Amino acid sequence: MNNNKLSNRLQLVLEQIPQGSTVADIGSDHALLPVAAVASGRVPSAVAGEVNPGPFEAARRGVAEAGLGKVIAVRRGDGLEVLEPGEADCITIAGMGGALIASILDRGLSLGKLEGVKTLALQPNVGEDILRRWLLNHGWVLTAEHILEEDGKIYEILTAVREEDAEGITNEQLYRDFQLAGGTVCDRELLLEMGPWLLQAPNAAFFAKWQGEIAKLQGILTSLTRSEQVSAEERRNQIAAQINQIVEVLACLPKDKL
Repeated sequence: MNNNKLSNRLQLVLEQIPQGSTVADIGSDHALLPVAAVASGRVPSAVAGEVNPGPFEAARRGVAEAGLGKVIAVRRGDGLEVLEPGEADCITIAGMGGALIASILDRGLSLGKLEGVKTLALQPNVGEDILRRWLLNHGWVLTAEHILEEDGKIYEILTAVREEDAEGITNEQLYRDFQLAGGTVCDRELLLEMGPWLLQAPNAAFFAKWQGEIAKLQGILTSLTRSEQVSAEERRNQIAAQINQIVEVLACLPKDKL
């Protein structure tokens, strides 16, 4: 088995898994990620969790075809229910909305399933800011953020460790207000929205994402101009301010690496 079967998105998630860890991939689908992690020698063993019967059977087949049934446990269950406390030290969750990933982590936390987990590698399809807030509020520190475009879609990957294990970085430092070269100030809310690491090293995918967001907001603004309600006026002002802020930030960011 080689990693050629992995998409660029999943390959990037794989690279966030610490060497030698025991990984649990939640919502594993065809178990491509845990199979690649074990087959490449990155991890000695893994758990592939799936709640839906079709993907669960696909994961079982994928593991069996790779000949890794003895070192990858395929389990059916909801979120982190497939894990015993302390069983995995790295959890990967990819391809879901940020709100759903946050709820999975929330429930897992209440059930003690995050015990012993040192690393989270998360790839939300939307709602990245929701996930950043969850991590911040529950004592996890972002150590890396990646953004890439693949097959016409833009994906972000967030990697986090527990605050006590974060060497040389704290949430206070990560979300401290700072001024961009053009003078625009990035406060905590903006950093949570756009990503503290991504703002420091923006790439073409980052600019494409936020230019797309501007276009969406402008579409909403246009539709709101047809309404004369007071609430619509307030919403128009709010959206116009959002657009202006994003435009200002993008104008201040370096584009030399694009």
